[in-house]
Amino acid sequence: MFERGFSSGADLSPLKGVRSWGPPFLSSGSGSDVSGRESTYFLSVNRNKKSICVDMNTEEGRTILTELAGVSDVLVENYIPGTLDKKGLGYTQLKETAPGLIYCSITGFGSSGPYKNRGGYDVIAASLGGLSHVTGEKDGGPMKVGVAMTDLATSLYAHGAILAALYQKEKTGLGQKIDCNLLSTQVSAMVNLAGTYLNTGQIPGRWGTAHASIVPYQTFKTADGYFTIGCGNNSQFREFSERIDRTDLPDHLAFKTNEDRVQNREKLVSILSEILGEYGNEHWNIQFEGSSFPYSPVNNLEQVFNNPQVQHNNLCQTVQHSTLGEIHQVGPAVQYSLAENRIRTAPPVLGEHTDAVLTDILGYSVQTIQSYRKKGVIT
Repeated sequence: MFERGFSSGADLSPLKGVRSWGPPFLSSGSGSDVSGRESTYFLSVNRNKKSICVDMNTEEGRTILTELAGVSDVLVENYIPGTLDKKGLGYTQLKETAPGLIYCSITGFGSSGPYKNRGGYDVIAASLGGLSHVTGEKDGGPMKVGVAMTDLATSLYAHGAILAALYQKEKTGLGQKIDCNLLSTQVSAMVNLAGTYLNTGQIPGRWGTAHASIVPYQTFKTADGYFTIGCGNNSQFREFSERIDRTDLPDHLAFKTNEDRVQNREKLVSILSEILGEYGNEHWNIQFEGSSFPYSPVNNLEQVFNNPQVQHNNLCQTVQHSTLGEIHQVGPAVQYSLAENRIRTAPPVLGEHTDAVLTDILGYSVQTIQSYRKKGVIT
């Protein structure tokens, strides 16, 4: 994967890109010494990778990248469309010498079309693609999601597409170009809301933590925090009512069915808000233990990583970084019965593996590497 964020040649200061997206930073130094500094943002998304520094503005640098493409299964890039073509590193150029290469382009809006040259960030795609419009309090303005969900969803689409292309390559021996973009991901991720509009013409609005079609299905304020309840059917609502000592609610004409509860949302939510507000989160955790309906307190990240199920799922792991020492990482979300999914290596410092990759993968001699370094082709 091409890592952007440094100037051409040997001059790497000031660093740009995700490595500089801070504070907060971690540093191997102390006080004003910021040697080995990396943003925690960069560290969160770059484990199990190797980093080489190559100046693709030089002919030798482009040759190195072309040779790497020739011995690679997959290339991932996220430049503005056409940028790499101008440097001789576009898909149509690389496939001439690497027909088996799977070339995945991740862009803001697509490789063609009226917006192809626009820079794309998560919050822009979320705005253009409708997510921000349906996020926020009912009577408030649009809001962004707390993390870059459009970015993350796009990477997951790319992941699945690359795996499918690798499977096809096993049968045909041929690679192909994959186009992923933030806007298409976001529109596709509107799922039921998009389907509602396309088939009824109704424009969905904001519901805060509530649900347009299910009641109760939202967050309530408690005596010491917030608590989320979801009752997806009548039996769950009946059990929930029993747990809060209001067995009369399911038999009330206004609350008998989910349709009734949706129509009488404000009345029911007012009743439940008063009840749930009487006690704190721990009380309701105990009260709802073993129930069939889903529930959870709204946790901050300290509470998240102290949660027994999160700890059981091994979602906090430790790895040794080459300059920062021991750092903590969120563990893999998926486990396999016949394979190992683990954090193998820490996020690399810039250019940490240049020599190793050129020597071990491309077979470059020490003399060639030294010559390229003196020219500023690599660092």
